[in-house]
Amino acid sequence: MATEREQPFGGFRFLVSVEGITIPGHAGFSEVSGLDVEIEPIEYRAGNDPDLTSRKIPGLRKYGNVTLKRGVTGSLEFWEWMVQIATESVSARRTVTIQLLDDETNAAYTWKLRNAWPTRYVGPSLEGNASTVAIEVLELAHEGLDIE
Repeated sequence: MATEREQPFGGFRFLVSVEGITIPGHAGFSEVSGLDVEIEPIEYRAGNDPDLTSRKIPGLRKYGNVTLKRGVTGSLEFWEWMVQIATESVSARRTVTIQLLDDETNAAYTWKLRNAWPTRYVGPSLEGNASTVAIEVLELAHEGLDIE
C-alpha cells in the first residue's frame, strides 16, 4: 500500500527484486526507468449519431519496457536469464518488484511487473582513462504493471 504525505518522495532511494534472482546488498540498481502504461483510444461513431464527431472509448493497454541499470559485480544471473529466455522462452518469465523507499527505508510505493522477461542486455562501456563505474543495462518487457 502506498504511503501518503505532503511532500513528494525523493527518487533516489529504491529497491529492485527479481523473482528467483539474488541481488547482493551493495549491488543494487542505480537507475530504473520506463514505468508506464498507455491505454490506446478507439474512435467510434454510430451511423445515426447527429453529432459529427467520434466518441473515444478505451482500447488495448500497452506497457512500456522497463530499463534497469546497475554496476557490474561479476554476477552472471541477468545474462543467464537472457540466455534462458532465448532457449526456453515462456517458462523463464518472472515477477519484478520495484519499491520506492521513504526516509526510514520502508517501502512507500511498490510497482510490480507481471511476467517480465529480458528483451535486451547491454554490457558496460569501458574507457581506459575514465573514472566511472562499469554499468550494465537490462531492458525488460512485461505483461502488466500493478501499483500498491
